[in-house]
Amino acid sequence: MKQNRFHCCATCKHFEARKEREGMRYFCSRLGYETKTTYVFTCWDPKDNVVKLIEKEESKENSL
Repeated sequence: MKQNRFHCCATCKHFEARKEREGMRYFCSRLGYETKTTYVFTCWDPKDNVVKLIEKEESKENSL
């Protein structure tokens, strides 16, 4: 899958948001450490709804 505008931690299956007393913390369950929503890693595995959005966008591009 090519890199696209959806590629970031917040759209990955392994991304977890945890509300704590100090505020929100974002964690990667795959890598095992804290992350940020906008970080980008090559291990990215998009959530199902993101895959559908990517496919929809690519089909529009291919039909032009």
